Amino acid sequence: MPPPTRLPAVLTRVMWAGFGLAVALAFFLKGETWSIDPYIQVDGLTQVMAVVVTFVSGIVHSFSRRYMAGARHLRSFYGRLFSLSVVVLLLTATEHVVVFLALWTVMGWLLASLIGHIRRWPEAQASARFARRMFLAGSGALAVSFALLVHSSGAWTVSGFVDVLSALPRVVTTISVSLIVVAAMMQSALVPFHRWLLSSMTAPTPVSAFMHAGLVNAGGVLLARFSGIVFETDAVVLLVFFVGAVTALAGQAWALVQTNVKRQLGCSTTAQMGFMVMQFGLGFGAAGIAHLILHGFYKAYLFLASGSVVESTSPPQARPNPAGWASTLSSLVVAVAAGFLFAWLTGKSVLALDGGTLLVFFVVLAVLHATRTLLRRTGLPARTRAWALPFVLLPAILMYAAVYKGVAWMLAGTGLLAFGTPLTPLHWGIAAVFTFVYVGIDRGWHHSSTRLYVLLMNTSQPVSSTLLTRRDRYHVH
Repeated sequence: MPPPTRLPAVLTRVMWAGFGLAVALAFFLKGETWSIDPYIQVDGLTQVMAVVVTFVSGIVHSFSRRYMAGARHLRSFYGRLFSLSVVVLLLTATEHVVVFLALWTVMGWLLASLIGHIRRWPEAQASARFARRMFLAGSGALAVSFALLVHSSGAWTVSGFVDVLSALPRVVTTISVSLIVVAAMMQSALVPFHRWLLSSMTAPTPVSAFMHAGLVNAGGVLLARFSGIVFETDAVVLLVFFVGAVTALAGQAWALVQTNVKRQLGCSTTAQMGFMVMQFGLGFGAAGIAHLILHGFYKAYLFLASGSVVESTSPPQARPNPAGWASTLSSLVVAVAAGFLFAWLTGKSVLALDGGTLLVFFVVLAVLHATRTLLRRTGLPARTRAWALPFVLLPAILMYAAVYKGVAWMLAGTGLLAFGTPLTPLHWGIAAVFTFVYVGIDRGWHHSSTRLYVLLMNTSQPVSSTLLTRRDRYHVH
C-alpha cells in the first residue's frame, strides 16, 4: 500500500474554499461583467459556471478521499483532478482565443488521462486513447475555426469576432461556425461522436461523476461563449436543434436496453446533452444553461451512488403497467398542468406557436414520461399513486423554473437570452417524432420487438477494445 499523503485533504479544502469564493463573487457582481483586456472576461456565465464547477468538484474531491484511499498513483490522481477543475474555471472566463484553445486542449488531455488512471488495465488505456483522439480532433476543429476568424478579422478575442462578424466573408463564417459546432458536439458526446463517452466506463467512479456532471457540459459552454457568432445564422440554429433532437432520441432509446448501471447513465447523459443543445437551438440559452446545471447535480449524485444499486439479478419476466384509466388520466392532467405552470413562470406563450411553444411541449412530454415511470415503480395503491403525482412533480417544475429565471437574470448582459426562433416544418416534424417515440417507450416496443432491441444494443456499443468481458478481472487491477 502506498504511503499516506496529505495532498487529497489539502486540495479538497482548497476546492471548497474556491466554492465559497465563487458564491461570494457571484453575489458581489450579480451578473455584471468584469474584465482584464484582452484575456479575461468574468460575466454572468462565468459566475454561474464557477459556482457549479467548484461545488461538483468539491463533492467529487471529498468522495474520492475514501473511494480512492490506498489506490496507486493517488497524488497524480488528485493533482490531475484539481488541475482539471482549475482549467475548466479558467476556460469559462477566457476571452483570448489562443488561451481558450490552449485550455480546451489541456482540458481534454487531463480528462483522457483520468479516464485511463488505472495504468495496468489495458481496457482503461484503450478508453483513454480513444477519448484523447476525440478531444484532439475537437481541438483541431477549434484551431482551424479560430485561425480562419483571426486571419479574416484581425481580432484575437471572442468579442472582437462578434464586432466584425457582419463584415467577414460568408464562406469564412460558415466554415468557422460549423467547426465550432462540431467541437461542441465532440465534447458533449452528441451523435455521431458519442462513443467516447460510452467507452469511458473504465474511469474511476469519481471521474465518471465529474465527467458526466460537468465536463461533457463544456460543449454547451462553448456554444454559449461563442453564441454571438454561432447563432447569427438561421441554418446553423436549425442544425444545432436537429443534432440535439437526434441525440436526445437516440440516447433515451439506448438507455432503455442497457443492463450495466454506468453505461445506462452514460446513455442518459448523451440524451440530456441532446436536450440541452435543443434548447440552445430553440433560442433559449438560459434554459440550456439551467438544464446543464440541474442535470450536472443530478448525474453527479447518480454516479456517486451507483455502487449502492448494483445487484446481480435476473431481469423481470413481465413489464408492469400503470393500472387503470385513472392513472393514465392523472398522468396527462399533471403533465399538462406542469406545462402551463412552466409557461406561466417563465413567460412563455403556449399559443404563440414559436420556440417557446415547442419548449413547453417538450416539458409536458418529459413530465408525462416521468409520471408514467413513477406509476410503474411505486408499490403504493393506484388511488394513492394518482393523487401523489402532483405533489411530487409540480414542485420539481417550480424548482426548474426558478433555476431558469435565476440563470436568465445572471445572463441578462451576455446576449444568451431568447433571441427568437421561427418554427419550421422540421421543428413540427421532430415534435411528432418525439411523440411517436414516447408512445413506443410507453408501450414497450423495445421489449416486444427483437429487431429493435438488437438495433439499439448494437448502435450503443462502446469501442470493443474498452470492454472487460470477464467479471473476475475487475479485481485484478
